[in-house]
Amino acid sequence: MAHNRKLRTVEMQRLTVEQFREAGKTPLVVVLDDVRSMYNVGSVFRTGDAFRIEALYLCGISATPPATEIHKTALGAEDSVAWRHFDNALEAVEQLKGQGYEVLAVEQCDGSTKLNEFIPQKGKPYAVVLGNEVKGVHQEVIDRCDGCLEIPQFGTKHSMNVSVTAGIIMYKFVF
Repeated sequence: MAHNRKLRTVEMQRLTVEQFREAGKTPLVVVLDDVRSMYNVGSVFRTGDAFRIEALYLCGISATPPATEIHKTALGAEDSVAWRHFDNALEAVEQLKGQGYEVLAVEQCDGSTKLNEFIPQKGKPYAVVLGNEVKGVHQEVIDRCDGCLEIPQFGTKHSMNVSVTAGIIMYKFVF
């Protein structure tokens, strides 16, 4: 039987916030379109730190740091991951497209690409838009995106928590 000893935090050789800011990033911007829960926002910050994403764009009613509820789930990742606030996600998408990003909504749409069939091009800058916990990504935002990614699901529910979805999507762009 294998004996796997759990690593202590000091053994993991994690980056400092300063080292994180200087380190190379996954060329991925995560855009949150009206994400209501500050805990979800904080969780996306934390996962964004884990996958060393380029930035997190918080749009519309999505809360911004500093906020106790964000910090509770981000655990300080709100200090390492670059972020910006936009009045709405459409503004963020237009800016990203103007900078050469391929922008994909994460949504169940006619003609969406199943995540398991999507192969991101290495080094190409992407942005993914994740929507509100109830209403999803606004249709006018979807209309401006270059396409839609959909995570195949097999249960009785038609959606997953936005922070879980963000983690699955980020993983796909890193590995």
